Amino acid sequence: MSSLFVSDLHLSHERRDKVDLFVKILARVQEQQISLYILGDLFDLWLGDDDDAYPNREIVEALGHASRDGASIYIALGNRDFLFREVFKRKTGARILDDYTVIELNSEKTLLTHGDLLCTRDVAYQKFRRVVRNPLFSAFFLALPLKWRKKIGGKTREKTQNSTQMKTNSIMDVDNQTVLSVMEKYNTSLLIHGHTHRPGTHVFELNNAPARRIVLGDWYSQGLMLLCSDGGEKSLTAEEFLA
Repeated sequence: MSSLFVSDLHLSHERRDKVDLFVKILARVQEQQISLYILGDLFDLWLGDDDDAYPNREIVEALGHASRDGASIYIALGNRDFLFREVFKRKTGARILDDYTVIELNSEKTLLTHGDLLCTRDVAYQKFRRVVRNPLFSAFFLALPLKWRKKIGGKTREKTQNSTQMKTNSIMDVDNQTVLSVMEKYNTSLLIHGHTHRPGTHVFELNNAPARRIVLGDWYSQGLMLLCSDGGEKSLTAEEFLA
């Protein structure tokens, strides 16, 4: 069976073309029975399962339709949409992946993750992540009225964007030693992740054996995905996948 990997779609009401494109991809995934792995940041901002404003409801319904028709859908939590809860899982039929998940891909042990945990040189972000991912914080935030959450989320996103502009590229990229340590811990030779918006394949040596790190592209301008089948791996755009 083939597997399709995507990340950092950042779907929102401002990007209706990308929303429509993703719905078409879901239909093709269901039709061809392809396993779909969404490695974080499917949405530009997810503030709770009770927010059904466009495009949340449309995407949830499309995911649910594909799942009911036999598609296997796996979703990693990103830094923009880590607040998926039981209602989302029930409606979509998707399986939420752990921060680090190991799968067999063409007989190769493969490690999947969103990618933000690999950016350990961004100390400020890692501290922020620990706070907002704390179950107590999440429970408190989700208990707030939705309009409050939207206001807080908007301000937080604006603050984050301003902070990102002041950081160097090296700080926002993965730390190579962290990559090696994590792959060694999970005993994998292939790592697939997103988050950095820097697509490419990195080949290196791990414990005197060849290893690879595949970085998925974002959907702001690249629209790249990774299709894996018995014949190997292929990077392609969403339009090429649908052709």
